[in-house]
Amino acid sequence: MQHDAGVLVYKMNNSAPVFLFLKRREGWLDITKGHIEGGEDKAKAALREALEESGLDLADSIDRYFKCSTVYDIDIGGGKKEKKELTVFIAEASSTAKVTVSNEHTGYAWMNYRDALDAIKSGWQLSILPCAYEYIMRKSRMSELNAEYSSLPDRMSPWNLSRVFVPGEGPLNAKVMFVGQAPGAQEDAERRPFIGRSGQLLSALISSSGLKREDTYITSVVQFFPPKNRIPTDNEIAACRGFLYRQIDIIRPRLVVLLGAVAAKEILGIKSISSVHGTMLEKDGVSYFLSLHPAAAVRIKSNMPKIEEDFKKLGKQISSMGLQGA
Repeated sequence: MQHDAGVLVYKMNNSAPVFLFLKRREGWLDITKGHIEGGEDKAKAALREALEESGLDLADSIDRYFKCSTVYDIDIGGGKKEKKELTVFIAEASSTAKVTVSNEHTGYAWMNYRDALDAIKSGWQLSILPCAYEYIMRKSRMSELNAEYSSLPDRMSPWNLSRVFVPGEGPLNAKVMFVGQAPGAQEDAERRPFIGRSGQLLSALISSSGLKREDTYITSVVQFFPPKNRIPTDNEIAACRGFLYRQIDIIRPRLVVLLGAVAAKEILGIKSISSVHGTMLEKDGVSYFLSLHPAAAVRIKSNMPKIEEDFKKLGKQISSMGLQGA
């Protein structure tokens, strides 16, 4: 099987994407794509092809969480066909991006989603385009949410949390979502969730459950650091509540892992997690798994076997739900 990689380039126009298509001499619309050469990973190959075929350097704008793959037949002559796997990434170009097509193309066009579907009509593009469009619209919604959420300190008085917003992280179509309590000091400094000692443990536990951290979405009930790592107050949790539920609505995960008592109480109304961690519950069509918070195992070593057992059970749930590699 041959393996190609490409980039579906887009730019936003009135809150909706328009996509870059290259015009082939054979008369059909293509994207920037080509063979993966020796020593290249898929993303590197896709970026090289984008630069060669469109003149666009997209290294700083490729979305590191999105990729969509499809397999289709190509004619290799003599009435024979061969399978080709194409992996496509997305990258947002600036509104002033200048496209310079390669010699194998006769021109290019920026097309909105509906016009592109009408123009293409058949082919591998019809499996890639809807996948990318739906993800980009989620990305637009999350960007708006984060902009509103990050301005919360300016709209509330008094405000006793950090003024630094720590956004959630991961694919916006993740099947598994982790919800913690709030950022810590290191998360506050680097504006990324779960990167301190608790985060390093969480990454290892996620791996032990059969997933990769980069395939999951990670966030918190409150996304501002409570000074001295105190527990957020009921009023602070209430102020952030709507944003958490909007995140869940955007991502639409099949499984949400609640890390610790604050997350369990906020989402499921459970007041004590000590007797229920390691179990599954259902609410509004979403499956929830309850676990101790990694910080509990970092602070109290006797909790380490308990959280390891939680994630062993989580791994079985992930397997039974078919979420490996999700």
